[in-house]
Amino acid sequence: MLANVLKALPGEASHKVTVAALSKGIYPRYSPIQLPTEIGALRFPNPIGLAAGFDKNGEAISGCFALGFGSVEIGTVTPLPQPGNPKPRVFRLPEDGAFINRYGFNSDGMEAVAVRLSKWRKCNKTDQLIGMNIGANNITENKVEDYFSACLGLAGLADYLTINISSPNTIGLRDLQKTSFLKQIIKSVKLALVEANLVKPIFIKLDPDLNKLDLFSAIEVMINEGIAGAIISNTTLSRNNLNNRKNIKQAGGLSGVPLFRLSSEKLSEAYIFAEGHISFIGVGGISSVKDAYTKILLGADILQLYSSLALKGPHIANHINIGLAKLCVGEGINNLKEVCGSFNSFSKAQRHSEHAVKAHLNKLYY
Repeated sequence: MLANVLKALPGEASHKVTVAALSKGIYPRYSPIQLPTEIGALRFPNPIGLAAGFDKNGEAISGCFALGFGSVEIGTVTPLPQPGNPKPRVFRLPEDGAFINRYGFNSDGMEAVAVRLSKWRKCNKTDQLIGMNIGANNITENKVEDYFSACLGLAGLADYLTINISSPNTIGLRDLQKTSFLKQIIKSVKLALVEANLVKPIFIKLDPDLNKLDLFSAIEVMINEGIAGAIISNTTLSRNNLNNRKNIKQAGGLSGVPLFRLSSEKLSEAYIFAEGHISFIGVGGISSVKDAYTKILLGADILQLYSSLALKGPHIANHINIGLAKLCVGEGINNLKEVCGSFNSFSKAQRHSEHAVKAHLNKLYY
């Protein structure tokens, strides 16, 4: 019933109703699947995390974990509250299994999120992993200072930090992926951690539209600066091979199925270049067990999704986790680490994943 109502609502209204329902305890509950992976000195109970952008302000954390996610990344959170870009700013492309959004870091601000998360921490299990995705305010005069402030105000409540410098919806933000700016941002976040007397893994979220040279330069900086890992990828500005003509010209980042190949190829390139020196979180277009396994074969230690939660429903994380657990048995492996990065070709990884799913899982998991 609720699913039908959500589909009838505009994109942003549907998003808000979903978060509100989860915050009020209106959600299915799945037993957590144990398929542990360790990265960045953290033990993730299963490899499917909820990407930033869904629970932007930490309003529905318990509900998100109840859906079977092994980790939940809150944000993007900015130091000061801001409304984001003008509405409408979310557009469905149902023929493509995709969305275009130009939210623009709409955020309650770090103080409100800190209060909310502090209350949640006092009442809930400490072994549930929370990531904090931080960004700069739109009108800030000093983006580097904003990352320092957000880290200082929020790091103590998170298990890991994600530096978001790759959203296409904040003017000038993607420029921070360039080597000189990236070093400054990392330094500011590290200084904030020192001032707060904290040690936290740091991840950096990159965009899928980076050319190979800029991608490798960013990864090299991360390795040299001791960053735990890269999240690949954010949304894309590409509009290649879309069937929906109504919204194709809308400005903003494209997510969902059309992002899958692009983000997976960028993941593979980065994984090969990094030579095991950092970890990778694979994001972009994951909507099935086959998709998830493909990204793992290309180098993802763990995964995140968001669009498929909206498109396929609340069962998606549990569904993929069960499928991956069954694949481990069928493939004769003890854990997914054994096959992480075992392919360096998207097409070959996808073919192997498709074969494995057909060989070891019933049609429910195709």
